[in-house]
Amino acid sequence: MPIIRVIDTVNEIVGRIVSVVAIIFAGIIIYDVFMRSALGQPTRWAFDVTKQLYGFYFILLGGYALRHQAHVRVDLLTARMTLPVRRWTEAAGYLIFFFPFAWIFTRESWKFAMTSWNQGEVTYGAVSIPVYPLKMAMFVAAVLLLIQGISEFLKLILDRAPHIEPEITHVR
Repeated sequence: MPIIRVIDTVNEIVGRIVSVVAIIFAGIIIYDVFMRSALGQPTRWAFDVTKQLYGFYFILLGGYALRHQAHVRVDLLTARMTLPVRRWTEAAGYLIFFFPFAWIFTRESWKFAMTSWNQGEVTYGAVSIPVYPLKMAMFVAAVLLLIQGISEFLKLILDRAPHIEPEITHVR
């Protein structure tokens, strides 16, 4: 289905782009440690900036992680099920648990981001860094997670979920 391909591609691209943020905040941390330890001149901004970059990194990779089935799963019950039963159980889990959570996350993060944006919210401390971009990233992450959930749900009901494969048994 084209919609599955589009959603998967969007989250793949976002995941690859956002993964570069880890390199950026690692570089800032190394710079700050060098400035503090070697030159005795700590930066006033590095801690707040790395905290926000880590927030972007962590929150925006949710859809990418779901696409690659990297979220924590408890397969104690489903591992013993037949493939069709496992597939429909997972689909029911999306309907009962995932979609209500993802919808609430999306709706509330939008309200949260708009409140921050309208107030021009900034961090407290030596350097005032805008907070609303990070809160807007929460909304974007919620949307990416929700649409990836739609993709995964469609894969399940169309029997295209690659992570649901028959168990390989070894014959002795």
